[in-house]
Amino acid sequence: MTHSFSHPLFARLYARVSPGMEGRGVGEHRDRLLSGLRGRVIEVGAGNGLNFAHYPIAVDEVVAVEPEPYLRSLAMRSAASAPVRVTVIDGLADELPFPDGCFDAAVASLVLCSVADPLGALRELRRVLAPDGQLRYYEHVVSRRRSAARLQRLLDASVWPRLAGGCHMARDTGALIRAAGFSIETEERLVVRHGRRQPPVPHLLGTARARVHAAPGS
Repeated sequence: MTHSFSHPLFARLYARVSPGMEGRGVGEHRDRLLSGLRGRVIEVGAGNGLNFAHYPIAVDEVVAVEPEPYLRSLAMRSAASAPVRVTVIDGLADELPFPDGCFDAAVASLVLCSVADPLGALRELRRVLAPDGQLRYYEHVVSRRRSAARLQRLLDASVWPRLAGGCHMARDTGALIRAAGFSIETEERLVVRHGRRQPPVPHLLGTARARVHAAPGS
């Protein structure tokens, strides 16, 4: 199945500028995001595959989902040189073509800002995770400063999402993760500057597991 999610101008711009972000702390954040993973992992919104080089060798396979055609082609190239086996597929984060509980871990990295239904995507990730599976996330989020948050919301209400591949600046991703049925294990708030002339952007780097519901009468 193919999905209509083509953002050719943004995809090419992102592919051009994203490698330069690695030396400004993002590469280190990717290492921390993926450290200690093992088994079978699903990564949604893999983009051009910059995470692939950071996966530890204890990972048996990464299934990388990317709906944007140009970025997916770059991700396939990145997969060829990854230290672990990576399978890149077309797909949407809120419509994952996998049975329940088939992954040991899930990774959402700089993607939940742009999916049409972030809560639905997180619930899908919870569905395909094994009962003891872990969600790893690294996402930019709404600022705690009122003036900055107001600007982010103004951008979201303007042409920004159309220009930036569906990106929304003011999403409260931490709250969405909790609302999707996850319990936060670790969560760190970071400030990332993606370019020398760009203002700092708040990010969350964290881990979570699906909440276990108590049995009736327990």
